[in-house]
Amino acid sequence: MRLLQLIQLYFYVCERYEEELQWHCMRFTKNQAEPAFTDQELLTTYLFGVAYERRFTIKEVYDYTRNHWLDCFPSLPSYSAYNNRLNRLASVFTVLAQQLSEEYRASHNEQELMCLTDSMPIITCSSKRKGRVAREICDKGYNSLKKMHFYGVKLHGIGFHRSGKLPVMEMLLVGPASEHDLRAQYQLLAQMKKRVILGDKAFHDKSLRAVLAKKQTEVLTPVRYNKYQPLEDRQRHKAADELFSKNIASLRQPIESFFNWLIEHTDIQRAAKVRSTKGLIIHIFGKIAAAFIRLNQICCS
Repeated sequence: MRLLQLIQLYFYVCERYEEELQWHCMRFTKNQAEPAFTDQELLTTYLFGVAYERRFTIKEVYDYTRNHWLDCFPSLPSYSAYNNRLNRLASVFTVLAQQLSEEYRASHNEQELMCLTDSMPIITCSSKRKGRVAREICDKGYNSLKKMHFYGVKLHGIGFHRSGKLPVMEMLLVGPASEHDLRAQYQLLAQMKKRVILGDKAFHDKSLRAVLAKKQTEVLTPVRYNKYQPLEDRQRHKAADELFSKNIASLRQPIESFFNWLIEHTDIQRAAKVRSTKGLIIHIFGKIAAAFIRLNQICCS
């Protein structure tokens, strides 16, 4: 069955490569125009290792391919060459992840008016150490859920609510760890029309509510008390506020489950072994692409 899945994935990658991906990794020297180990084979081995064999680092993917599939990829280069080739395809993974996400959304064309939004940290190192990797996009941030400071980026997601199922993700974007969730998503949310948006307390913002009210869109968040609000007033509405916040949290559970599913199947949250900006891009978008390969069931038996 694994061989059939590998073949199906290879043909899928070849199809996408001929349609668009090749234009994002063109070579302009004659000697490198047609390598023995093709880009299609490179993409296939990485995506297959992550998506179906749970090999979460490039080294693990390479060793697995060399030990189990060398007869299918006889021109497999050394690990150093494999890693360098993969870094050159960093821009390809962003395009492929977008295509796979759009395919999944098109196959689940459910017109839901309720949107969910959340974010998760992708950690390159703890706050006890000085971050030196991918400084162009990484910085120091704070995760209120885990109550920890970290270096890295945030993965923001906006998806359509589906009862009892993972949400259909409409947008996935990466931003600095220090950037507030509301600021990172403000422009995207402000363009939405005739929807109900469910977010956490970070999206409790009067200006956003005023902008969206003109577009018949409402933002619902758990109750957030004003620090100047009298204690008597809080206690008077405590029961109703707790019930409302509990219902909002229950409705937002699917997008939290999506991020938990993504972490479980790709280990995307831990990026401690990343050593460059391109490596971080591959770590994020390569694993997002692998996750959507599983969701799209491209390699079903």
